[in-house]
Amino acid sequence: MSTDTTDADNDLRERITNFLRRNFPQIQMHGGSAAISHLDRENGEVTIQLGGACSGCGISPMTIQAIKSRMVKEIPEIETVHADTGMDSGADGDLGGTSSGGMSPSFPGETTDDGGDDEGPQAPF
Repeated sequence: MSTDTTDADNDLRERITNFLRRNFPQIQMHGGSAAISHLDRENGEVTIQLGGACSGCGISPMTIQAIKSRMVKEIPEIETVHADTGMDSGADGDLGGTSSGGMSPSFPGETTDDGGDDEGPQAPF
């Protein structure tokens, strides 16, 4: 690999890293991490690995979609973004209901019927 190619790859890696820091500070603020696991400058492809608290986070599929759509718009050399949380969530981290494992996200106020009679804590009045 020539020095020019190496310099161009390093510049592109730095711009991708800065893009992630600038556009997705919540990844690090919430205990997650994002790193370039593969860069193919020639084909315009990058693979981003989300880790830490991103693994198993119910919002990570939305974060992945946002990374994919914004990065190709902001960094012209990148045509395809692959991103994954490292869990068995399907191709490119897209949950899409095709996964056989993992947990579904829950939301405040959401209830599940597990067949038990437990109605939760009683009000003190």
